[in-house]
Amino acid sequence: MARYRIFGSELSPYSVKVRAYFRYKGIAHEWLTRTPDNEAEFKAHARLPLVPLVVTPEGEGLQDSTPVIERFEAEVPEPAIQPDDPVLAFLSALLEEYGDEWGNKHMFHYRWRDEADQLSAADRIARSMLPGASDDAVAEQARGVRERMVPRVWFVGSSPETAPIIEQSLARMLELLEAHLESRRYLFGARPAFADFGIGAQVWQLSTDPTGAGLIPPRTLAWCREMQDPKSHGAFETWPALEPTLMPLLAEEVGGRFLPWSDANARAIAEEAEEFEVDLSGDRWVQKPQRYHARSLRVLRERYARLGENAELAQVLEAAGCLNWLR
Repeated sequence: MARYRIFGSELSPYSVKVRAYFRYKGIAHEWLTRTPDNEAEFKAHARLPLVPLVVTPEGEGLQDSTPVIERFEAEVPEPAIQPDDPVLAFLSALLEEYGDEWGNKHMFHYRWRDEADQLSAADRIARSMLPGASDDAVAEQARGVRERMVPRVWFVGSSPETAPIIEQSLARMLELLEAHLESRRYLFGARPAFADFGIGAQVWQLSTDPTGAGLIPPRTLAWCREMQDPKSHGAFETWPALEPTLMPLLAEEVGGRFLPWSDANARAIAEEAEEFEVDLSGDRWVQKPQRYHARSLRVLRERYARLGENAELAQVLEAAGCLNWLR
């Protein structure tokens, strides 16, 4: 059987997200940690110097976790990760984007904020890059990783000024996830949806770090662990069943923080601003714009526009404070 090759890293949320998807779909694949030994093969297929990279049996290189999953969802439709209901399907895609872009701020901030987390992450990255190397070689590599990564927190918006917002946001997201997962296995019912792969990968990464591991409540921890090799245990639920505990996450985190930030970021890119400022539920947020996310917000808006005038979806998004940001 033809096998796909996934070049990734155990410390990359987007890499483990794609791997979890391939496992769920039963798509034959080989997992390859990106190292100097396979760098030539990586560069031969990659357009960007980032993992994950999926190499098809035909030699095509695919990057960017969300388009990769969307492509294979069209090619391998079962078991589906999107509900048939267009309302739920859009909400799942919206939450997936929240996980990729805003949940990554939670993870990256805590991974590179404190010394214990910096040392842990840098050491694990160095050991994965230099398998079988001496302790001295690993330590030298880890120093380089730490020196390179710690200053990058600014690019995801982490700073002394925004740190309280990020930490409050994570605490609230985990509280809301814990309540939502009390009565279901996955975010949209008894089987994983697109949203589970996006948010679950970020929470899983957080759970592997010294500080992050102590922040995640038990049901949410069990869920993100299961999302490393998810299985279907039944059907998706309906919106009336999901609404009581999913609406708060949509309203407070997506409508209150993520989408206002996304819009301000896109405007800053369009205006070629060096940094931007936005009010997020009464908190002042300042950062350098993230160029990639301006594109992903446009794709999200296009996805909404393709649905036309879906009154039920519009009503849900309006109630969550999301609608105006998507038009």
